[in-house]
Amino acid sequence: MTMYAYIGSYAAPSEPGLRVCAYDPDTGRLELIQEVEGLSNPTFLDIDATKRRLYAILDETDEQGKRTAAAAAYEIDPANGRLKLLQKVPTVQAPTCHITLDETRSCIIVSSYHGGLVGVSLLREDGTIAPASDVLQHHGSSLLPVQSQARTHSVFIAPGNRFAVACDLGLDKVFVYRLNAAEGKLSLQSEVSVTPGSGPRHFAFHPTQPYGYLINELSATITAFHYDAEQGKLTELQTVSTLPEGFEGDNACADIHLSRDGRYLYGSNRGHDSIAVYAVDQQTGRLSLVQHVSTGGGHPRNFALSPDNRFLLAANRDGNNVVTFRRDEHSGKLEPTGDELAASKPVCVKFADIHA
Repeated sequence: MTMYAYIGSYAAPSEPGLRVCAYDPDTGRLELIQEVEGLSNPTFLDIDATKRRLYAILDETDEQGKRTAAAAAYEIDPANGRLKLLQKVPTVQAPTCHITLDETRSCIIVSSYHGGLVGVSLLREDGTIAPASDVLQHHGSSLLPVQSQARTHSVFIAPGNRFAVACDLGLDKVFVYRLNAAEGKLSLQSEVSVTPGSGPRHFAFHPTQPYGYLINELSATITAFHYDAEQGKLTELQTVSTLPEGFEGDNACADIHLSRDGRYLYGSNRGHDSIAVYAVDQQTGRLSLVQHVSTGGGHPRNFALSPDNRFLLAANRDGNNVVTFRRDEHSGKLEPTGDELAASKPVCVKFADIHA
């Protein structure tokens, strides 16, 4: 078994857009193995490590010159982690910004910021992607000029695979959909609104307790929810700032993750260019600030905790680097190791244990 880190980036087709790295679990260091060209903006990724498949969103252009979306399926070589293209296929009729696999690895779900869309496609046995089996359109607007339309930013699967939450920046809403993974279908279960002007972006579920956490791009906040897994319903508990007191510059939040024990939560700031660290009260779900740490580069669009949670890797899009941080299990605090990987416009980092 070897651990790999896969990095998606903004890139023209003539540039490397996907990177394959060997990951050293003792040091958190990355070693570049492969760079993959031929794709337009393969930014967000998800991986089926068991079947050794990687899925990436892409930008495409239709016959009329309009921007649209596609996804690529890759086979992962168990001997060295390298990628081999299986297929590129259209998904929805507007550019996408996020992709996720359901827990059974039966389907992919993509999100379109520009179109306010959620698209579902089933996966075939050979790992290729079938035509879209369901496409949902969000409607409406909210407070700020950028919120003049629906802007679906991401979909995350709730534990148990019965529900999926869609974060819509344009509507200031989080939608909970009932998921039929076998048929590749979604149906609305519930929805919750957040403070106007918040801009929901990404979501993370607590691994053991009935809580979920939303990072809001526009207001630089994190909202904690109680999650009723039986009813598929979110109820707001608390909203906290991601910024240190007194910060007055421009900022937009991006990504959010919980430690595997659920004791600490991490969120990224773009502008302040930091990871905000919070302790999670296991009885109430409420958050208390632990630390802000510089990401060592500009615009940390995404980050990932290593599977053993000893390290955090921050992808700094404008810093053109992926920076490694050591994580203290007891305090939750982060400290840079001094290691970083040079990579043009990195956006997404995904780990995978690949068995030979």
